[in-house]
Amino acid sequence: MSGTIGSPTSASATGSRAAGATLGKDFSTFLTMLTAQLKNQDPTKAMDTTEMTNQLVAFSQVEQQISMNANLEKLIGLQQASQVTAAQGLLGKTVEVASERLALQGGAAMLVLPPAGAARTATVTVLDGSGRTLRSEVVTLGTGSTEWSWDGRNAAGVQQADGAYRFAVAGRDAAGNPQAVEATVRARITAAERQGSSGDLQLVMGGLSVGFDTVRRIVP
Repeated sequence: MSGTIGSPTSASATGSRAAGATLGKDFSTFLTMLTAQLKNQDPTKAMDTTEMTNQLVAFSQVEQQISMNANLEKLIGLQQASQVTAAQGLLGKTVEVASERLALQGGAAMLVLPPAGAARTATVTVLDGSGRTLRSEVVTLGTGSTEWSWDGRNAAGVQQADGAYRFAVAGRDAAGNPQAVEATVRARITAAERQGSSGDLQLVMGGLSVGFDTVRRIVP
């Protein structure tokens, strides 16, 4: 597995421990001052306990919030650990994912189009990073799923570099009216890595990275 899969919750966990330590120190100081006040107060003018009660309630609420945060961080850590385990089993496998980009790997890419319904045909258009059309083709939809492959060449026959390419699918019914068509991208998982400040685990397929929730099918 390429990339470093660390624990993104470590920083927040450290923050919770630090907050808890600070709260404990503040609470200890508060009790010391309160004890001193009680020892030295004028019996004929006893201190008002309302403010003391309010401060005790505030400390309790903050302590509960810190505890909740710590428990949440543990749950997130367990979830991320399970993702790492799942990712290890997916490396090298071919999957179908929901994505707006096509993965060109080894000069080949594939889309899986749905069976014909309201839409009878679909125009597949592959675009480069500037939005220019590289390839466009009309595909007739069948009774089952239709696989559309791209050899990585543009309309002039020039081979494009491996990577992620935007694509669009426009469906048409028998009368030529527009119909929505959703396609999935089929590609091989080459790595898994954590990305972004949240540290979410991403599945890498060449130049395309997607989240676990985009996986629609593991191809046997």
